[in-house]
Amino acid sequence: MRRFVLAFLGLLVLAVIAAGAVYYHDQTRTREKRGSSTQEFVATVPAVKKRPLKSIETVPWPMYGYDPARTHDATQFHLSPPFRKIWTLRTGNTIEFPPVVGYGLLFVNQYKGRFFVVNAATGKRQWRKHFLNCAASSPTIGKEIVYQAYMQPYPCNRYPRTQKGFLVAMLFRNRKGVLLHRGKILWRFRAGAIESSPLLVNDVLYFGSWDHHVYALDVHIRTRPRLLWKFKADDEVNSSPAYNGGLVYFGTNNGAVYAVNARTGKLRWRATSFTRFFRREYFYATPTIAYGRVYIGNTDGTLFAFGARTGHLLWARHTGTYVYTAAAVWERKVYVGTYDGKMIAFDAATGDTVWSYNAPAAVHGAPTVLNGIVYFSTCPHCGATGSRHAKSGPRGTFGLDARTGRLVWSFSDGQYSPVVADSERMYVTGWTHVYGFEPVHKAKAKKKK
Repeated sequence: MRRFVLAFLGLLVLAVIAAGAVYYHDQTRTREKRGSSTQEFVATVPAVKKRPLKSIETVPWPMYGYDPARTHDATQFHLSPPFRKIWTLRTGNTIEFPPVVGYGLLFVNQYKGRFFVVNAATGKRQWRKHFLNCAASSPTIGKEIVYQAYMQPYPCNRYPRTQKGFLVAMLFRNRKGVLLHRGKILWRFRAGAIESSPLLVNDVLYFGSWDHHVYALDVHIRTRPRLLWKFKADDEVNSSPAYNGGLVYFGTNNGAVYAVNARTGKLRWRATSFTRFFRREYFYATPTIAYGRVYIGNTDGTLFAFGARTGHLLWARHTGTYVYTAAAVWERKVYVGTYDGKMIAFDAATGDTVWSYNAPAAVHGAPTVLNGIVYFSTCPHCGATGSRHAKSGPRGTFGLDARTGRLVWSFSDGQYSPVVADSERMYVTGWTHVYGFEPVHKAKAKKKK
């Protein structure tokens, strides 16, 4: 009898070990799904809608990601290397998100609360504000008003997560078109710490917060905002919202992606990332809306494509150790970077890899596609304290042929999201500096005149 009990216990232990091994293998395996060009894929509509020429001339780059769909593709600007550096702006601290461009000005926000307004042609500072809060987002330009989100007060401690922030509206031009010398604060809207870059569509501002809410503010009256709705998500919303077709899309720190009605805040659908060991990793990346799909990277290293109208998972590709970058889209391709030092182009329909480029360090910020070249920066120590591999190396900014992945341009500074532009110049964001560049052929034409 004793032998029987011991044998039974031995078999039970082996069964538990085997079941544990199977479960561990299932939870740690690479999960992927190949997509289809016939399922919820709108190839007949361009990824980026052309903007009116007057709009481009007035406000070339109004918000993070270039447009409300956050495509990171400035399709109507035709700037190509070689470039000549024409000015440098020192900001005194880290610039985690890129500037925006409008009315001949560049609006630059740095981490320690200093906000710069500079002449886009010369880099000369027009005015500066200093807020006693930390900031990790891009501004958004409205009509003669710029909006900027702020997180927790100094000394920028990440905890507790109940700390408060605000969104501020600053007037930089009067109704006659005259630039103000100092800028005027119109109002502040207080909420939890705001890490997402505001989205402005039809006089409504959308942004997420550490307090688990997404807010919609009516800002058509300059002097005061009106709360239209706020939506409670399942966790913090550090991802910036994106807009397309009457819906607002955003990700959360609980690994969920939401689509809500832009007018009412009513839930349209909710989707999630893959679960491993009863938990999901978070969406820091901003969604990118194109071809009838929502492309968004998760910190578990997976790039997801969901149906923009349904939330159906259409494809998923494991790209590397971590994905913090928002995706850029261009000509049926999707571009993201990874912490193990890769910039990868995927087929937007199927998720198949088109090409992969080995960068010298981790890629944290979103790439930008400009005139058929995809630009990205490398971060020397991003992910150095993570549980998975992150590639350490030099910082820099690189331009690759968007069709082939061939290196065509590089610059010695960079850190996060590198490039914004207008019709005449490209602006590169380094670690603590912003640089103005113009094409060499333009400089030669000036000399001939």
